[in-house]
Amino acid sequence: MTNVIATNRKTAILGMGATGLSAARFLSSIGDSFVFADSRSQPPRLQEVRDHYPDATVVLGAFDADLLLNMDRAVVSPGISLDEPALVAARESGVELIGDLELFLEHANAPVIGITGSNGKSTVTTLLGEMAQACGLSVGIGGNLGTPMLNLLDDKHELYVLELSSFQLELLNDSRGAVVALLNISPDHMDRYQGLQQYHAAKHRIFRGASAVVINRQDQLTKPLLATSISLSTFGLNQPDLGDFGILEGLEEGDLAHGFLAQGIERLMPVADVALKGTHNIANALAALALGSKAGLSMPTMLETLKTYKGLPHRCENIAEIDGVLYIDDSKGTNVGATQAALQGFGRVGSKNLILIAGGQGKEQNFADLQPAAKRFVKQALLFGEDAAQLNVALQDACATQQVESLQQAVDLAYKMAVSGDIVLLSPACASFDMFSGFEERGRCFQQAVAELQKRGGQPCS
Repeated sequence: MTNVIATNRKTAILGMGATGLSAARFLSSIGDSFVFADSRSQPPRLQEVRDHYPDATVVLGAFDADLLLNMDRAVVSPGISLDEPALVAARESGVELIGDLELFLEHANAPVIGITGSNGKSTVTTLLGEMAQACGLSVGIGGNLGTPMLNLLDDKHELYVLELSSFQLELLNDSRGAVVALLNISPDHMDRYQGLQQYHAAKHRIFRGASAVVINRQDQLTKPLLATSISLSTFGLNQPDLGDFGILEGLEEGDLAHGFLAQGIERLMPVADVALKGTHNIANALAALALGSKAGLSMPTMLETLKTYKGLPHRCENIAEIDGVLYIDDSKGTNVGATQAALQGFGRVGSKNLILIAGGQGKEQNFADLQPAAKRFVKQALLFGEDAAQLNVALQDACATQQVESLQQAVDLAYKMAVSGDIVLLSPACASFDMFSGFEERGRCFQQAVAELQKRGGQPCS
């Protein structure tokens, strides 16, 4: 970072998680002072805050409107609702509420690509980051995924690729010429938003101030209202218009694997050569190509990356094959849309080849949206966790269902039920915090249970 001048404005940092600490680190680096506030009485990283920022005031417990009214601005962590009464009062009194994204864009000295969507954004972000690195660029990759974006700021970087959540976008006013993508929209975080319309509005803030936009032409909810001067590209699992990205040939139902990734009428590479598996991941690959093209990346290099990039841990990860049965870890599928995509991506047309393991905290989602894909592809659903009963009610008319006590029990039952050619798919459609520290731990437990099956020669626990 160059030519950064301290503002000496009175700033509150709300939240002491990864985002709050990244904001503190950044503000300290430019000489700004700040006050910490967290609504929890004992935030997990409280000692870290006190060790690293001993001079900063720390206020714990319910957010205090009087504290915020004495500030010029507040940096609000994504997990904090803007409907908090203290934040509403502060905003009405002229206190500036900003997120880490606005702060990042203000100080980034390299082009930025921002990626959001209900599903696929982590895969597209990491894939595009790998493409850019393969092109020889120094790239900062993070945001909602991995490294907090403020920790990425570095003058050596020639490009930033950011995954952005709806929470991070709520306070975005101007993306300052970023290249952006909205991959898809399906209901998520309905425990935070009053309905799909409010969630949709948050996602669409990504288009503000963008220089180029990529959307999913097969999802009308991604379509923005834009000035005609803004460059727009689309992607989809169908034949593309000139300049857009899609599929040529093999479009007959169930025959996508015999088609070609294409830009307009130009074949780019066979779908079969893409290392990422599942039809939803072919859409992710096309989105990455569209974004990379907008950013000026080398097409041949991007295509080579698609031949080797196998995806993120716990995101449709192929972890084992036992007796002709594949075991897929999609623990990162924490909402209904992600699980729909996985079912459609791995389901075999004309055959119920999936044993679905799902459950956890449902976040007030509508599980009935899973019924069409479950009816086509799922032979058995094994349901566990806090909202297993709700899932059972939603799915029992679409496929065989059974509630189980644990993930381990689900894996053992799945082994007994599966036959060669089936796929055992952990795609929970739910958050994991009822039983696990996060989707990572849930995925590791699934992989461990499958590994134990392999060690025992495929025999489940007795």
